[in-house]
Amino acid sequence: SGRGRGETSGRGRGRGGRGGRGRGEYYKNKYGGRGRGGRGGSYDRSGSNSSGAGGYDRSDSNVSADGDKKSGGGGGSDSFDPNVPRPGGDNGGTHSALVELLRRLDGKQYPGYHDIESSTKGWVNDIEGYSLYIGRAQSDPYSRPTRCRVIVKCDTANFPPVSYQNKVRSVALGDYLNRLFFQCCKSMGADKKDGDGHGSGGGGRGGGGWSGAKGGDIEIAKPSQHVIEQTAVRILSNGDVCAQFTVNLPARGRTIQGHRAVQIFDQTLPQLVQKALLYASLDQAAVTGHVLNVEDQEWVRSSLDVRGMIAFVPDGAVLPRKSGADDKPMDSKKSGDEDDDTPNLVRFHSPDTLRVTFDLPNMQKTLAGIGFRKGITLVVGGGFHGKSTLLSALQVGMYNKIPGDGREFCVCSPNAVKIRAEDGRNV
Repeated sequence: SGRGRGETSGRGRGRGGRGGRGRGEYYKNKYGGRGRGGRGGSYDRSGSNSSGAGGYDRSDSNVSADGDKKSGGGGGSDSFDPNVPRPGGDNGGTHSALVELLRRLDGKQYPGYHDIESSTKGWVNDIEGYSLYIGRAQSDPYSRPTRCRVIVKCDTANFPPVSYQNKVRSVALGDYLNRLFFQCCKSMGADKKDGDGHGSGGGGRGGGGWSGAKGGDIEIAKPSQHVIEQTAVRILSNGDVCAQFTVNLPARGRTIQGHRAVQIFDQTLPQLVQKALLYASLDQAAVTGHVLNVEDQEWVRSSLDVRGMIAFVPDGAVLPRKSGADDKPMDSKKSGDEDDDTPNLVRFHSPDTLRVTFDLPNMQKTLAGIGFRKGITLVVGGGFHGKSTLLSALQVGMYNKIPGDGREFCVCSPNAVKIRAEDGRNV
């Protein structure tokens, strides 16, 4: 009968049969392993598969990058890393070839964007001095944006080697460039989706409705107040600058807008590279100040253990934040009225009995503040006197901060942890 697990005939081949292939197997065979949303190559306007370009999806955990089968069963891979872009096609060539390809794709079905994938070869822009690598292209305007990366050659970026000569400086420089790239996207309007502000009801990436314009935005990881190692912008060991971001490939309905894509890759992206990733275009004093400030913070943190301390808070630090949902420093005024002279912000001031000093090696100045010795330190005070504010600043003291945050040199041991007891219980 069709109910047996090993049978493939009768009712077992139907929709709910236990032993048949079922609908899932049918769509895997039809669409190349991903069900209805899968892909096996580029598509022409009629929707037929025209190129047979290879590609790999998240479910193909038993297929290697060269197309060979791996050993092991299905169901997923334990080594999958969501931060690593899924490999796609490996086209590539010159920047002009990419522009010409996008123009040819104009008006075709959206999956045709898979033809611009270039995981390792890249699209080389010799004029601007960078290479563009496009990962697995999104299969639908409503899917996650396409992950891209740009590598600017060392000779083009031209950052002085002293600015990334060690790990701390390299992380600080990458953080600065990430912030600048993010700000440039905002100021240029590159982060705005096509169709925004043109009515409601689109429900997708853009407000133009089902058949309206969608996508067209470039986004990079939003920086925080902390300077931590990230992958949005990195300085490679040879001095090249690598920036990773997403591009929401533009469409109208599910039809490729090739000329709009040309505008993104031929005009907007080169401007972003020029403004945010080239040393000659930046405020060089600000770059140097950012890097040296972060390195001095790390130096103070590394000096704590030698001096028998676990934490340090400098005099004049701005510990309170703007709000519970905003990690920026509190304003000095209660309101935005310039005539309001009511004091609102209280800067930190250490007691004389606990004050210590550090001579900063880069900034060439002496920093005074409270030093918390190893052992037990009890913080006491009345309500709203700043006890929790101080502890909140210390609990993130293992991270470096951006200049102007107010907590730049509020540091603690990198091994520190926060322990909180329930109300009424002893610690």
